[in-house]
Amino acid sequence: MSVLSSGDQAPDFKFINQDEESVELGDFSGKYVIMWWYPKASTPG
Repeated sequence: MSVLSSGDQAPDFKFINQDEESVELGDFSGKYVIMWWYPKASTPG
């Protein structure tokens, strides 16, 4: 997979949310989405 650049369309993917529900990026089609990742707690970095 190549690195995305600003303005690129993100590929569709699935993840488990905080309520342990399966969610797909496509579920938010036509809406603005902000995604945030952070390092796992108690790890260096």
